[in-house]
Amino acid sequence: MPTSPNLPSIAGSANRKEILRRLIHLAEFNGFEFRRWFHGHVQPVWPGAEQAIPLLSQQGRHYTLLFSHGFARFFWRDGSQISFAVPNSTYHRVNGQGKVLEVTRKPFTRRTAKPDVWRYHLTQMAAAEDPIHYISRFLPHQQEIRAIGNGTDDATPPA
Repeated sequence: MPTSPNLPSIAGSANRKEILRRLIHLAEFNGFEFRRWFHGHVQPVWPGAEQAIPLLSQQGRHYTLLFSHGFARFFWRDGSQISFAVPNSTYHRVNGQGKVLEVTRKPFTRRTAKPDVWRYHLTQMAAAEDPIHYISRFLPHQQEIRAIGNGTDDATPPA
């Protein structure tokens, strides 16, 4: 499966653990209480964050987190503007004369500021072929992380 340079391959469990770790950190930055959620949805004993993430990545348990309303509300902050990439798509539609036309849309960046944007994204993630790949689009890319770490305004990697 080909991958883009900004999105790691999500086929392996090691990569899934890293993606889950990054998703949880972003949600925690927005106020999500991972420990409290873990107690209520996975098991009452807290093994620690470093042990909880591998536990979630086993046997599809990560879907419990990804589709949790509490997690989604903090990951896609209520009312905040977010940007995400919409991939190219091709579909058929009928025009006014009754002819079937094939419509091809180019990929584009969408910005949204809906108060309940997390509901929309949960629906889209449920319909996606790979929910982890869908939600990974909202993680900052490595270049953006480097730019923030260097204190620069642009998202270009340092020379």
